[in-house]
Amino acid sequence: MTTETRPNGLGRSLRDWRTRRRVSQLELATRAGTTQRYVSFIESGRSLPGRAMVVRIAESLEVPLRERNALLLAAGYAPAYQESRLDDPRLAPVRAALTQVMEAHHPYPAVIVDRYADLVACNAAFTALVATADPALLTPPVDVARLLLHPRGLAPRIVNLEEWAWHILDAMNTEAVRNPDDRLTQRAAELARLVPERPSNPGPDYVGFAVPLRLRVPGSTEELRLLTTLTRFGTAADVTVAELKLEAFLPADARTAELLAEAAPAPTPAPAPAAAPRPDPR
Repeated sequence: MTTETRPNGLGRSLRDWRTRRRVSQLELATRAGTTQRYVSFIESGRSLPGRAMVVRIAESLEVPLRERNALLLAAGYAPAYQESRLDDPRLAPVRAALTQVMEAHHPYPAVIVDRYADLVACNAAFTALVATADPALLTPPVDVARLLLHPRGLAPRIVNLEEWAWHILDAMNTEAVRNPDDRLTQRAAELARLVPERPSNPGPDYVGFAVPLRLRVPGSTEELRLLTTLTRFGTAADVTVAELKLEAFLPADARTAELLAEAAPAPTPAPAPAAAPRPDPR
């Protein structure tokens, strides 16, 4: 089907996503099962693809579900992916699965966060880990990244704050570039103002892909050495579910495992925080 479309609509959006993913028109065409000529026509506004083709192209470019809906709307189609509330009864199996995985990490801290790193739920071990933070930072909605990096949060206890903070910030900035979002960009900029300047010579712990979080134990000369892992639903068809992440803090050595086991409270599930205006503890 050939028609006239606005040059700033679907065609421009798809071209932006393709450029962001560093994929050529030919490679995208191969992935989506079409021709380079047709991809070029879509991007120039000379052709309007069918709904199924928009979805195939978006999948080929690994466009997040929320943005896939935006592409469908730009093409004149209804969204394909629903966005449910987390307390929707239909998501009960999802909530149960996430809670089970999160609690299975006990006595190691674990959290479930949304796309902006706002806390959805946590286990008792994480609650104990951040108990020394300013109560304002623990008031829902809890920004987990801010909680970890704020001077009134865990930052004073982080031995390798410069290396670890910038490892986290670099990951946030990479995500903001890969999947643009003004709120993500603003959050990364805000956090960058809270932490020390980027180290010119990274310490021995910095290996580029895994920087351990070295955390002082209150009232002790010992420290915890933690590695973080992220888990997502790989085949989610709901926007809310697709944006959830489970982050676990796992021991990087045997002594850390012992300390966490000794300090771990009873493994009782922590409820998701209720919505509330975000406080500013600065």
